[in-house]
Amino acid sequence: MLRILRPAAARMLQPIGRGLARIGVTPNMVTLIGTAGVVVASLVFYPRGEFYVGTIVVTVFTLFDLLDGAVARATQRSSRWGAFLDSTLDRLADASIFSGLLLWFMGEGDDQSLAWLSLFCLVSGFGVSYIKARAEGLGANCDVGVAERTERLIIALVAIGLHGMDVPYALAGGLWLLALLSGFTIVQRLVETRSRLAEPHQPAGNN
Repeated sequence: MLRILRPAAARMLQPIGRGLARIGVTPNMVTLIGTAGVVVASLVFYPRGEFYVGTIVVTVFTLFDLLDGAVARATQRSSRWGAFLDSTLDRLADASIFSGLLLWFMGEGDDQSLAWLSLFCLVSGFGVSYIKARAEGLGANCDVGVAERTERLIIALVAIGLHGMDVPYALAGGLWLLALLSGFTIVQRLVETRSRLAEPHQPAGNN
């Protein structure tokens, strides 16, 4: 569903992308600003328990992940370095969100169970992304999983935002759901990668 909606969102952002391109903004600048915004907001608002405002700010900067693509298309300046930078900074942005939660639960939030759960979500998020990157580096397509980055972000930000609105159990429920889906996705990708890497190699030129 999210893959279907992403092209529509990209088309909606095309005018903004062209406008930014005209004033000299590059895709990498958008990527850097978006990541810096997410990291700063997550580590400033969440450890202080300001979940609602923090989530609004984080969400705004997270949308820069779509905007950098619009600028790249407008400037025709997409590159392998840009793709690498975008992917790398995505990991840092995601980690900052769960790091902010972890600091809250270890401090004023005083909940060791949810602190450990936040840590698991942080680590498993890296695992989901790393397995795909490593598999593709070995020549195996690993585009599977029920909880890719977009889904994980939506679950996390909705849960945190609802917690900021004093909805009971929203954050705990969201983190448990995210942990289960991330763990399941890791297993999915391990199984898929093993299956693809175990396929007999067909030498080039043989029919």
